[in-house]
Amino acid sequence: MNDNDEIGLEGIGSLPLPHEDFRCGLVALAGRPNVGKSTLLNALIGFRLSIVSPRPQTTRHRILGIATSEAGQILYVDTPGLHRGAKRAMNRSLNRAARSAISEVDLAVQVIESGRWTDEDEALYDALVEQKTPRLLVINKVDLTKDKTVMLPFVADLVAKHSFDEIYYVSALKQKGLKELEQGILKRLPVQPPVYGEDEVTDRSERFLAAEMVREQLMLRLDQELPYATTVEIEQFTDRDDGIAEIHAVIWVERDGQKAIVIGNGGAQLKAIGSSARRNMERMFERKVFLRLWVKVREGWVDDESMLKKFGYTD
Repeated sequence: MNDNDEIGLEGIGSLPLPHEDFRCGLVALAGRPNVGKSTLLNALIGFRLSIVSPRPQTTRHRILGIATSEAGQILYVDTPGLHRGAKRAMNRSLNRAARSAISEVDLAVQVIESGRWTDEDEALYDALVEQKTPRLLVINKVDLTKDKTVMLPFVADLVAKHSFDEIYYVSALKQKGLKELEQGILKRLPVQPPVYGEDEVTDRSERFLAAEMVREQLMLRLDQELPYATTVEIEQFTDRDDGIAEIHAVIWVERDGQKAIVIGNGGAQLKAIGSSARRNMERMFERKVFLRLWVKVREGWVDDESMLKKFGYTD
């Protein structure tokens, strides 16, 4: 796979021969930051595609995850979390990407956290109603609600004030309730042949996924707000003759002080970030990886529209 490839991770593969009731369509997984959309996507497709961290706004790009079965092919779109008070260009870009995604799908799945409905949840609901997109509600993290009786008045209040085609209770982390959700999604998709091969899990390139795996380590290892001032750019992705994927990546920060923190004492932090990201790449790409990392400073990149476009933050 070369640097410009934008095909599924498993290759083109052969398209499954659909029966006359085979269904296929785009489904947006939408919600405010940190409700578990990426964990849900990974569970639904059976593959760790979207990076995951406890921090809000871990997802910065629309990511397509493909789940193919005998009944149909569901094209899940994991969207950035829609949030209010977007003061920086990066946040506004993420909001535009999320709103754009829900305007293009056959079905929207609004994901919320068990027992919580916030102003940001309400804003997303209003956006879905405005698009007139058929919508399901997924209440995630139900395993964290020990007293299930508190769910009854919470859901009753939601149903009284909002209209959803159906409500599903799931734990993406523990993979509970996913089969029922998948069945509910499939029956609402149009009858049509598949778009992708049955072995494909995404339309994203290995180059993109490599950048995401480095960024995941930044989200997991750096404290407070520093991860939000970083992004990752892949400068080189080459498959060498010895079968090793050689990857050169730049971690961009906004200030010199941030650069020092990312590098760490004697380079220890950067080494740890690189080692963990490399191991994850080797598992996903199924070959050895040689990864080199640099840290560079670009002041104000988070508010620079041209830099955001350079780094792949587009609608």
